[in-house]
Amino acid sequence: MKNIKQNHGDKLGKPRLLILGCGDVGLRLLALLKHRFRVFAVTSQPARCAELRAAGAIPLVADLDQPATLARLARLAQIVVHLAPPHSAGEKDQRSRNLAAILPERATLVYISTTGVYGDCGGALIDETQVLAPHNGRARRRVDAEQVLRAWARRRGGRLAILRVPGIYAAERLPLARLRQGTPALIGADDVYTNHIHADDLARIIVAAIFKVSPLRIYHASDDSQLKMAEYFDLVAQAFGLPLPPRLPRSELEQVVSPMLLSFMSESRRLQNQRIKLELGVRLRYPDVATALLTMVADEWDEDHG
Repeated sequence: MKNIKQNHGDKLGKPRLLILGCGDVGLRLLALLKHRFRVFAVTSQPARCAELRAAGAIPLVADLDQPATLARLARLAQIVVHLAPPHSAGEKDQRSRNLAAILPERATLVYISTTGVYGDCGGALIDETQVLAPHNGRARRRVDAEQVLRAWARRRGGRLAILRVPGIYAAERLPLARLRQGTPALIGADDVYTNHIHADDLARIIVAAIFKVSPLRIYHASDDSQLKMAEYFDLVAQAFGLPLPPRLPRSELEQVVSPMLLSFMSESRRLQNQRIKLELGVRLRYPDVATALLTMVADEWDEDHG
C-alpha cells in the first residue's frame, strides 16, 4: 500500500482507482476499497450517479461503446478494475479495445474474465495453463478481451491480473425462481461439473490482485466446491425448503430449457484454485457452496426473528 500511495497518490493522500462496470460485484468491491482509495466509478447511466456516490465513489458518466467519452479517463487513475462485460454479439470485445486505447503506461489492471474460455473439458481438473477452446460467441469475446489487454500490458509496461470467474452467487443471486418453477436438471449420467464463487469472495480476490499481482498473471477466482450442476441446485433447494428439481436426460432437456441455459449445461470442468491462495494470499470466507448456504439461511432466520 505504501508504494501505491507514493506512486499514484492524489492531493488527498489516497491513491486513485477506477472501476468500470460497477454493478453488484463492483459495489461489494467499493465497500472494501473506499477507505483506502479515492474511487471513481464509471457508469453509462446518469441515473446511477446518486447510488454510486452514496456507496462512496465519485461517479463519472462515460460509455465504453463511445470512445469519445473516455478521453477524460486516460490519466485519471493508475489502478483500474475492468468489470464491464462485452457486447452480447460478435466475435470481438470492442469495449475492452476502447479501454486499452486510453489506459496509461505502467497501470495496474484487474480484468474479470470467465472460465467459459476453456470450453468443455470433460470434467477434467484444470489449472490456469489449460488450452483455451471457447465454444460460443460469449466466451470468444472474452478470449479476445484477454488478448487485447495482454497486448496492452506488454506494450505499455502494465501489471495485469486476469481473473477467470465461474458462476457468481450470493443471497440475492441464487436460482430460487428456477427451482420454484420446477425447471429440470440433468440426470447424473449426463450432468456436468460446475464451479462457483461467492460475490463477496470475488470482491476480496480483486482486492488481493490489486496489491499482489505479478506483471501479467491469470488466476482462477473459484472456491473449493466440486459439484455437478444438479447437486448445486439440490443444495440450494434443501437450504430453502424447496422441491428438488426433476431430472431429465440431455435429449429431453434440450427441448425445455433456453439455449443459454443449455450452453451452461454443455461444458464440464473442475478448477484448481491454488494460485489465488499461494500467490495472492486469499483465504476464502465461503470455501464451498454448502458453507455459504448455511450462513445465508442463518442470516435469513435472524432477520425474520430479530
